[in-house]
Amino acid sequence: MTAPDTAKSARRNELLALAAGLFAERGLRATTVRDIADAAGILSGSLYHHFDSKESMVDEILRGFLDDLFGRYREIVAAGLSARDTLEALVTASYESFDRWHAAVAIYQAEAKRLSGTERFAYIVEYNREFRQMWLGVLTRGVEDGSFRPELDVELAFRFLRDTVWVAVRWYQPGGRITVDNLAKQYLTIVLDGLTNAVPMASDAGPSMVTQAAASGPDASDEAKSP
Repeated sequence: MTAPDTAKSARRNELLALAAGLFAERGLRATTVRDIADAAGILSGSLYHHFDSKESMVDEILRGFLDDLFGRYREIVAAGLSARDTLEALVTASYESFDRWHAAVAIYQAEAKRLSGTERFAYIVEYNREFRQMWLGVLTRGVEDGSFRPELDVELAFRFLRDTVWVAVRWYQPGGRITVDNLAKQYLTIVLDGLTNAVPMASDAGPSMVTQAAASGPDASDEAKSP
């Protein structure tokens, strides 16, 4: 690649990152090509030297995120780890994407359902199918090999994991007090080991109750979308 090509590629990546931030903050429909050009300090027409449409920018942002995430998922599943270790690694990889692709994850959560109904973004449906097959497979294997409780409803567990992992992007901020490593460890501790002590304290007056506010399922209007 020549120096001019390298500079053009770098500028293109800068524009994509800027657009991703605007899309995540304002939404796709509310963000115009002019908004992106103004933020970049260029004319709207100049943006078309790099991208043929706003949709092509969104496409490139989401494909980059999903290709990277699922490449990592496939490596984890192929590693031959135990079911529990595989699940832990999948959750950790999901949270790590919050740092690398924070704006893209936010865009995906807000727009995936609508975009997946269009021909250009039909690949989102395929990624969702792979995600479901992959995570359900790990949960089923864990029940069969004794890693997880035999009475576990794997479909319900899958929906819970799918919704609660990805909803965190709404409040997580890269560079903040909570790191993705901390987030993954705390989440996995709660999911796999629970909130209560293994042996109740003698002073306990009775059983404790924990209310979990989570997305209500795949048909909920505000559900967290999984890749």
